[in-house]
Amino acid sequence: MDIQVFPHRILGSDRTEMLLNRIESLNNVKRTVIQGPRLPPEDPSENPKYAEKRVITVKDKEIELKVKTGRVFVDISNDSDVIDVKDEIEEICEELLPFGFDINIGKFIRTQRTVTDNLKYGNGSVPDELIGMTDQSARLKDRVTILKKD
Repeated sequence: MDIQVFPHRILGSDRTEMLLNRIESLNNVKRTVIQGPRLPPEDPSENPKYAEKRVITVKDKEIELKVKTGRVFVDISNDSDVIDVKDEIEEICEELLPFGFDINIGKFIRTQRTVTDNLKYGNGSVPDELIGMTDQSARLKDRVTILKKD
């Protein structure tokens, strides 16, 4: 099962970083996925309105934030613990999201290979953490490099 956190506002990079660190520190959290509008490709140092595009640190790993956080999906490793984890996430959200949020339990992250997964990764094995994570709206030339044989 998955848990969806739907904040009533788009989150900035600082609040996203705090929220992800707190959620990732919980037991039984398998993976966390954020969804939202893409940040423009422009360099944030050149234009201050793109300041939200920066590198955040989640569990001591640096991640380039490429979207504004509109939703957070949390994949739970053990379905029997989903209610306990939901309660813990709700406490975190009450503290970090004072403007309000909705929280739902359901299936939000794909668990089976899609046609897009096959196109991107081929017919070989796809790591579990990458299933359903392909970007079908991206242009092929931005995602694929073709090596020609001489």
